[in-house]
Amino acid sequence: MTLQADAPVAVPDADPEAAQAAIEHCYAQDWSDGLPLVPATRTLVDRFLATVDRQPDEVIGTLPHLNRSVTLELAAINAAMAGCRPEYFPVVLAAWEAIQRDRSATGGGWQSTSGPSPLLVVNGPVRRELGFNAAGGAFGPGFRPNMTIARAIGLMVRNALGVVPHGFEQATQGLPGRWQVCLAENEEESPWEPLAVEGGVPAGTSAVSGMLTRTVEYVDNRHTADPEQLLADFADTISRSGAAIFRHHPAGIVFCPEHAQLLAGAGMSKADVRAWLVERCGRSKADLARVGKDGVGDNGVRFADGGTDPGAFDRLFATDGPEALPILVAGARNAGISMVVRVFSGWSASSVPVVGRTTPSTPVGAAQ
Repeated sequence: MTLQADAPVAVPDADPEAAQAAIEHCYAQDWSDGLPLVPATRTLVDRFLATVDRQPDEVIGTLPHLNRSVTLELAAINAAMAGCRPEYFPVVLAAWEAIQRDRSATGGGWQSTSGPSPLLVVNGPVRRELGFNAAGGAFGPGFRPNMTIARAIGLMVRNALGVVPHGFEQATQGLPGRWQVCLAENEEESPWEPLAVEGGVPAGTSAVSGMLTRTVEYVDNRHTADPEQLLADFADTISRSGAAIFRHHPAGIVFCPEHAQLLAGAGMSKADVRAWLVERCGRSKADLARVGKDGVGDNGVRFADGGTDPGAFDRLFATDGPEALPILVAGARNAGISMVVRVFSGWSASSVPVVGRTTPSTPVGAAQ
């Protein structure tokens, strides 16, 4: 059922029984992603809307083929239900716009059989203002802005666009971390420019980058101080045949500080790292033939050919730009463990500044 803009549930602040009844009401209306929702009172939703100078009925996203749309007020309702604080709302809106710039998000991406999940990356001063986690456990739980902003995007897709499991959503298995990955870049320990700078936003600006992803895979390499050996480990992970669906497919890397600093210490810029990987990521036709993926049709989709030159090399990346291989730094500097990200259809290479009032109304603790 689509959540309507006039649906906030009124709950007396000091009555736990009424609060429980409101939570159960949300479940009964099928608004939940499976976890309890914060009742979105009219007063609470108005506090969200007050953080931005925009009209509540402004349409901020559509899925024309489903005849569904998202308004600013629906975004505020879902952000409130997700557990966001009102001052998170400008970040939610920037994250939504960043994801909307992913071409698949405005097509059939939300309904794909792979069940892609947004990866949201926050840069700039807002990371500290709101208490985002950029260090240890960057992909994991425990920090309120990271978890609730990602969840807000998921509830907007569910309740405003109507994409629900066993309905418009067609994920074969889906992802265990869907609607959970919002991380802040560890700019303090990164030797390179932030991701948002590559996305066209001036350094020092609060901004969000977003892309749909299929999954993440760790690269645990604490075994070498040679930059080319380290990158070869990433190339091997990126190039696995299971990810080869089309002629070319993008990927991303979230380097831990230790790996990033090792590469930078060897004189490599982010562009140098990307160029090294673009040149070497891919598989031989012989490797691809063994798994029935050596042919490529006119539509770019792989198939079992059997007649290709086994010595030929299929390069994975179509371009050498950040849209094909976004790179950022997050996590703790306590081990050589990084993540390869399976990007769904490519990053837009376009980041979105955060506009609105993000000053917390109460002090923000590190683990909120």
